[in-house]
Amino acid sequence: MELYWRKRKRGLDLIVETDGGEEVKVGGIRETKRGIQAMAFTTGYDPGRAAQDIPSIEEAMKFVETFEPWRDFVGEPLTVSQGVRPMKETEEGE
Repeated sequence: MELYWRKRKRGLDLIVETDGGEEVKVGGIRETKRGIQAMAFTTGYDPGRAAQDIPSIEEAMKFVETFEPWRDFVGEPLTVSQGVRPMKETEEGE
């Protein structure tokens, strides 16, 4: 399994890619007109796993990673790969 950040039009997605090639989005960062928002996804409801007005993308990434949201979905420890992967081709034209 692999855990990495991937660029998208208005931010980043934190992705777990299984050995079978399935992608599970476990977190996200969005740049809006009002600032940067970050979300660590969960299988239940936890409003504390989302924040607005974060000063930088790097701080937003740390915020999401602190919750280790991948554990809720894959149940095992993973390490986030360094760097940010490019946007998927299917999203570039959207």
